[in-house]
This record gives sequence, structure tokens and C-alpha cells, in this order.
Amino acid sequence: MNKLLYILVFFFGSLGLSAQSVDVNATIDTNFLLIGEQTQIELKVQYRLDGEIINIQFPTLIDTISEFLEIVYSSPVDTIYPDQTDLSLVEQSQKITITSFDSGSYIIPYFEFQINEKLFQTGALHIEVRPMAVDTSKAIFDIRGPIEEPFSIIDWTKENWILITIILLIFIGAIVLIYYLKNRPEKIKEEIKVVTPPHIIGLQKLQKLKEDQLWQSGKVKMYHSEISEIIREYIEKRYEVHALENTTDEIMQSLRFHSIQPNILAKLNQVLILSDLVKFAKEKPLATENEMSLINAVEFVKETKQIIAPIEDNAE
Repeated sequence: MNKLLYILVFFFGSLGLSAQSVDVNATIDTNFLLIGEQTQIELKVQYRLDGEIINIQFPTLIDTISEFLEIVYSSPVDTIYPDQTDLSLVEQSQKITITSFDSGSYIIPYFEFQINEKLFQTGALHIEVRPMAVDTSKAIFDIRGPIEEPFSIIDWTKENWILITIILLIFIGAIVLIYYLKNRPEKIKEEIKVVTPPHIIGLQKLQKLKEDQLWQSGKVKMYHSEISEIIREYIEKRYEVHALENTTDEIMQSLRFHSIQPNILAKLNQVLILSDLVKFAKEKPLATENEMSLINAVEFVKETKQIIAPIEDNAE
């Protein structure tokens, strides 16, 4: 009997130690908002570096938490060492700015982290959105009408100088246009340049990157940098977004206004975030993560490529 008790104590004590090595939680600045106001949710994960590689994937959030709560901005994941005397203790956090335009009491469900292929959940949060208070004790009254002033050509000219300037520019432009049309040179035929669609260029570069096998030869940082640059160049040409200059969060915010499926945006987000972690946080992805980044990049390009309808020849 004592031997069985010893085994149980040792088993559950080991489980407790493992569970304490990772701690995830979510906090909110305030539980009460007026309609249209904003508040922040902070997602935080704390763990110890005990020689084992820790792979952490924060919850993937696009533009809403629920139909009543909208995401205004998601910050990049920040890594700090809260105890400078113990550098094995690591803390990563992300701040999410939210707002709501519907009054009511809402429960924000748990957030889920994937850490080394295990799922960790935070507790649920509560938020109450209140409407603006209206003072019903005061009487309703009309808005005072505008005060009429006597007409003055000088005042009218001062107030409408922009309109007068535009009219003069149009008049001058018309004169220049008439002069040009009368004296324009003969048309010179220009050669039509065939422009390769951006998705073709992107897929060709991704195929070459796959054939180069950079991460297999230890060049993991170069591999993820190449994927990020190829995808950013494609987004810039496809959607006219300054993707090469913008951060990952700015890119994701810009793409919200385009008709892209949420699951495709999630795959793009995985590619860009992992690339940022490798370049700036010295993340060491697993082999499956390296392969998945290239697969997700290829799928994003294929699913978002611009389809140009052929020009129909109506000539008989």
C-alpha cells in the first residue's frame, strides 16, 4: 500500500512540475466600455528554457473576436526576460486593441496557444459595452439658424479663390490643349511589352527556392528571408500594398479590405510571422514548420492570383 502511494505521489508531482513550466494567460485593461471606445487585451506566455526547444504559436486573430467585438490592431509578439538575474525565464506577450459598436454584456472565450504540439488555454474574459448617457431632464430646443450677412464681391472672391483659380487653370489648359491638337506630332507606334503576371513570377521564385534546399543545408534564416521577400513582392504587385516596407501587422491590416478567404490569410500570417521570428527573435523552426511555410506561401499565391478574362473578338 505504501509503495502504491509513493508511486502516485511521484507521478502527480512530475505532472505538476511539467505543467508549471509553461503559463499562459489573458488580461484586459477594463471590463467596461462606452460604445466606440477601445481597450486592450494582453496575451502572455511565460516559460523556462530548460535545454528543450520551445516552439510557441500565438492565437491567430484576423479582424474580429466575435460578431460584436472588433479587432482594431494586433501588436507584434514581444519577448522579454522579466528577471535579469535568471535569463532562463522568458516571457512573450502580444497586445490586441478591440472595440465594439453594440451595447451589451459579452464573454470573450478562451485564447488557445500551441506550444510544442500541445494546446494551452487561457481563462475567459468578460466585457460590458454601455451606451452613451442621455440627459432627459433638459428640454428639446431648435438649433439656431445661420446669420445672414450682406453680399460683398470682395468677400466672395476671398472665400472662393480656390474655385476662381480652378476656372483659370481650366481656361489656360483648354488653350494649351487646342494649341497642342493643332500642332501635335505624328503618332509613333510603340512596341507592346508582354508583362508577366505577378503570380507566375512568385511561383517560379518559390519553386527555385524549394530546389535550392537552403534550410536543409543549415541556411534557415536565409530560407525564411527569401520566402518573406518573395511573398511581399507578390503582394506589392498584386494588391498595390507597400509590402516590402510595411511590417507583418500592417500588411495583414491592408489585406483586410480585399476579398481573401480567412484561412488563406491565416496561412499568409503563419509565413510572415515565422519569418519575423527567425530573423529577429532567432527562432529555430522544426523541419515541418520550414516545409509548411513554403507550402502555405505557394497556396497563398495560387488562391489569390488575378484571373484576367480573355478579350472576346466580336469582329465578323
